[in-house]
Amino acid sequence: MTVKVSVVIAVYNPGKYFEDCVTGLLRQSLTPDEFEVWFVDDGSTDETPARLDALAAEHPHFHVVHQESSGWSGRPRNTGIDAARGEYVMFADHDDWLGDEALERMYAYGRANDADVVVGKMAGIGRPVPQELFRVNRPRVTVETAPLIDSLTPHKMFRRAFLAEHGMRFKEGRRRLEDHVFVVEAYLRAKSVAVLSDYLCYYHITRDDGSNAGFQRFDPVGYFKNLREALDVVEDLTEPGPVRDQLFSRWLRNEMVERLRGQRLLKLPEDYAEELYGEIRAVITERFGPGVFDRVAPTQRVVAGLIAADRYADVRALAEWEAGIRPTGRLTSLTWENGSLALGFSAEYEVDGAPMTYRREGGHDLLGLPLSEEAREALAAQDISLAAPVDRSDVDLVVRHREQATQYYLPLTSERHRTGIGADGDGYGDGHGDSAFRQEITARAVLDPETAAAGGPLPAGLWDLHLRIKSCGWSKETRLGAVRSDGVEATRLPALTGEPRRLVLPYWTDGPGNLSLDIDQRTGKLEREAGELMDWAEAGADNGTLRLPLPLHLGSAAGAPLQLRFERKNVGKYPAEATTDGRTLTAALPLERLTGKRWAVRIGIPSPERGEVRWTRLPVDVVVDAQGRARVIDRHTPPAKPATRAPARPPRPLWRRVAGRMRRALAGGRR
Repeated sequence: MTVKVSVVIAVYNPGKYFEDCVTGLLRQSLTPDEFEVWFVDDGSTDETPARLDALAAEHPHFHVVHQESSGWSGRPRNTGIDAARGEYVMFADHDDWLGDEALERMYAYGRANDADVVVGKMAGIGRPVPQELFRVNRPRVTVETAPLIDSLTPHKMFRRAFLAEHGMRFKEGRRRLEDHVFVVEAYLRAKSVAVLSDYLCYYHITRDDGSNAGFQRFDPVGYFKNLREALDVVEDLTEPGPVRDQLFSRWLRNEMVERLRGQRLLKLPEDYAEELYGEIRAVITERFGPGVFDRVAPTQRVVAGLIAADRYADVRALAEWEAGIRPTGRLTSLTWENGSLALGFSAEYEVDGAPMTYRREGGHDLLGLPLSEEAREALAAQDISLAAPVDRSDVDLVVRHREQATQYYLPLTSERHRTGIGADGDGYGDGHGDSAFRQEITARAVLDPETAAAGGPLPAGLWDLHLRIKSCGWSKETRLGAVRSDGVEATRLPALTGEPRRLVLPYWTDGPGNLSLDIDQRTGKLEREAGELMDWAEAGADNGTLRLPLPLHLGSAAGAPLQLRFERKNVGKYPAEATTDGRTLTAALPLERLTGKRWAVRIGIPSPERGEVRWTRLPVDVVVDAQGRARVIDRHTPPAKPATRAPARPPRPLWRRVAGRMRRALAGGRR
């Protein structure tokens, strides 16, 4: 059979992280005769060579090449390209891993769309990955029609014939950004690129010890020398104009301006920061014109202009102010509607604990940045204004798997609101007159557990809600739920959704109290939540019928039978079938079995992944007396003491007690 995909992995002393990489390869849904793996050992000095040889001996589709250390990833990747036999070549790092169906899905998607390059959705575990690129599937795109330039790591599929046609290879030796040079050339030469966003293909991780090569502090001179090589590729393959400026803006934004903002600059040693600034300024003044500046966000344009004008002190002062910026969110509503969780919230930026403000002057909205008069003049000389496009501010709400970092955007609608700020900080007016004003965004998002994962159900596990605010070049993320309105708690119910039914439990995390979801009972929180959310004073029993508050939202399953069970240790477990009107559970008590005892009450919740019903104890017990009368009590109520006691025996007369002591004394003497 023709090999569909060749996976090429450069390996050098990976340590414990290598096992996740290998496990991901062994779980691939492609059969072993449909793909191959080329491990290229670049002179490892630990036990890795022996481990690779053992893998190759055990798995015929795993192959190993041992070579002398080259110092970086370029040469071993080229060795893998030369050895590959697959229709497509996929590059992976030895400390990352692939989704179980990644190779199969990416290959099929590439074939279906005749793509030279296939970009699979990535998740960053402890490190950032592109967000906007993976909002939707993009079957046939170019750098002009999609934000491909946001993703320049090599962890993609490339048609092998395409690489051969253009003689494409990685630059070799100990260097930086060799992946940028390779990937941007591939984007510009490809007739079509396919972006697969509905399946998580690649897990990009941060090592616990921070030893990822890309996280090490670099030599600014060498780094920006290598960056210029990527710019050279763009100049060779594009004409001057909007496309080139748009591509160049990616490096201006990510590799230059963002390194000199906020804590990222302030955490650097002063001498290193100044050297970095000098090299960045050299590239900006050599290679970038106004057209590049115009394609970055307003705040990034300001920083770029200050760099071009050689205003390092102002760059640093602005970084100190930006270090105090925090995104904030308030959860205002949380309700189940037709099987979906509807979330209302508001969001805005704060600076040092106070709302961020903008200026309104002459009918224009302006950034309220703390710039010196000299800095403002330097920016004006470059036609860089402080215009604030607050009418384009927006928010996203994503649901993210806590362990795997898989995330999905939730559909939402939003509105922007501005409020004028008086001299004493009080709000007044609508913010449209000349004044300082703050901006707040209100939104309503919908989370359908059965469609939120790109049209499919969210997998079982713990999912966290993350709010991202985008405004004027700031894009920052925070958790949602720790700040919330008073009425939210009353409507925060667990729910049974989907078919087969499974539990979705919204809960507050320990400590901060952020909003998370437990899907299919990965925690034991349901028992506690049922006790806190429902008014169990409404529970009761009469005429052999039990009535309990319903501790669940049933959605379309309202009216369906639910399972209850009455339990007593060392006695037995007796089931009952309950019906509900959507608010109350009603069940017939098996009185003949319960009479004379106190019983714990459990509700049966289906767990599709485990293929079983999990029983959760409710915060009430049922007591049935000897006459068969039932009542409901709090489960923490101690057992009742007996109603009557046997009469106490009267004390013995004194003469009997004295006679007893004498007999015992005489008996002791005879011994």
